[in-house]
Amino acid sequence: MLGLAHVGEEAWGGLALTLFIFVTTCLIGFPLAICLALLRRSELPWISRTTGLIIDGVRSLPLISILFTFAVVLPFALPQWLQGDKLYRVILGSALFFSAYQAEIVRGGMQGVATGQEEAAMALGMRYWQRVSRILLPQAMRNAMPATINQFVISFKETSLVIIVGFFEILASGNAAYGTGEWRFAYVEVYAFIAFIYFIFVFSLSRYGAFLERRMSVSER
Repeated sequence: MLGLAHVGEEAWGGLALTLFIFVTTCLIGFPLAICLALLRRSELPWISRTTGLIIDGVRSLPLISILFTFAVVLPFALPQWLQGDKLYRVILGSALFFSAYQAEIVRGGMQGVATGQEEAAMALGMRYWQRVSRILLPQAMRNAMPATINQFVISFKETSLVIIVGFFEILASGNAAYGTGEWRFAYVEVYAFIAFIYFIFVFSLSRYGAFLERRMSVSER
């Protein structure tokens, strides 16, 4: 396109790959976390218990094992047309791990909402999805904001684990850079620069979370 060669997913790497994995993990995992939190609050025991079993099962596994399963083991159990690219399988595994932890954070925020809020909405004749979208979730997300920002920070730092399944994110690219003979002397500079990049992104996420907390606390008054 426009005279440029196509670059497949297997050739992606560096900071761009780190950001792509982080953003797509959060975009997929956050809505899934809300769904899991709502299912775990279901009044039907078989739905709430099954969802709780799924969440606790995923939370009991290390992220490395989930990434390895989705990248290496899963293709043996799926037909060829359903396997997809390894990068997207890894993102799905990371999103599942993110959603399991975030679901408990959202559920904790929901438990912090006074029961009278939802009862008053029911008394006004509001339907379930109206109660959830207009009453429950806005207050739950405000309660869960600090833990949510912390989970985003953890997910950004955990993108470095994809090196285990063969992807050259920013840390692996730095290792490859000073691994050449002419740059072997600069390993301190490489790691210092990578640490600075992580600090910039993590510190920015933390400050943005603090800004949201202040804004929401102002809106309460």
